[in-house]
Amino acid sequence: MRIGVLTSGGDAPGMNAAIRAVVRAGLSNGDQVFGIYDGYRGLIEGKIFEFTRKDVSEILNRGGTILGTARLPEFAYPQVRELAVKQLQKNDIDALICIGGDGTYTGALKLTEMGIKCIGVPGTIDNDIASSDFTIGFSTALNTACDAIDKLRDTSSSHQRCSIIEVMGRHCPDLALYSGLCCGAEYIITSKTGLDKEKLLADLKKNRLQGRKHAIVVISENLCDVYSLAKEVEEYSGYECRATILGYIQRGGTPTPEDRLLASRLGAYAVDLLHQNISGVACGIHENKLKYVSLKEALLMESDRDLSLEELVTKIQ
Repeated sequence: MRIGVLTSGGDAPGMNAAIRAVVRAGLSNGDQVFGIYDGYRGLIEGKIFEFTRKDVSEILNRGGTILGTARLPEFAYPQVRELAVKQLQKNDIDALICIGGDGTYTGALKLTEMGIKCIGVPGTIDNDIASSDFTIGFSTALNTACDAIDKLRDTSSSHQRCSIIEVMGRHCPDLALYSGLCCGAEYIITSKTGLDKEKLLADLKKNRLQGRKHAIVVISENLCDVYSLAKEVEEYSGYECRATILGYIQRGGTPTPEDRLLASRLGAYAVDLLHQNISGVACGIHENKLKYVSLKEALLMESDRDLSLEELVTKIQ
């Protein structure tokens, strides 16, 4: 087979490990593998190059993606996707492996509907692909967030402050839930819990009056202006308060062993599925077993894996 591989949307640590696995698994099967640079944008522009084993040497432990990535809202238009199909046909590419999040999956589904064999591989730090228990990049982003929160706790304790720390995960609570639990945050606020500002202020004031010297609040991005919230907390609770937005630092860094292993398993699995004549699907991991569902189903699924964690938060916060 002639297999294309691309990364799209936000970069995630471990994407390079997935690219490496696709290339090496393909070559082991006698396939030709083509790297497509800059995601779907690079696909329509014809940035397609054949890869050898050497091209993916020494990238297993590198963050980011050697293929680059780009967002292409125009891919929603049929005439733009036609350009992509023509490039695939021009290069005699039989199938396409797309590594990314839900936007990447949407593009892969649209191409599938146009007759292109596509496989989706979950690569996003937010862990917001419900068809897989974990996504490539989540473990590394979680480690980065935990390291930062631990350091902020040190200074919060020393200065008797409240620290409000914003982590990524606009539509998915996992980064806030996992990092908040791992770092012993007093409060975890996510898109699922919502922000009850009056209760938060009252609780923090009560804690201060009871003599608790510091507090950590972990909050998912885009729920509020954390700098304004910190000002309100300081004025109301008696705590000196500081807000910190971790931002894009969570995207980078050397992938953890967990991300390298997950990416390697999923990349090789994607190639295996193509050789079983299975396409139009998203691969993932469930209870440590490789599995796949249709791309359409993957996009419609909603995660319930955070429910037990939310229960745990109420018990031990």
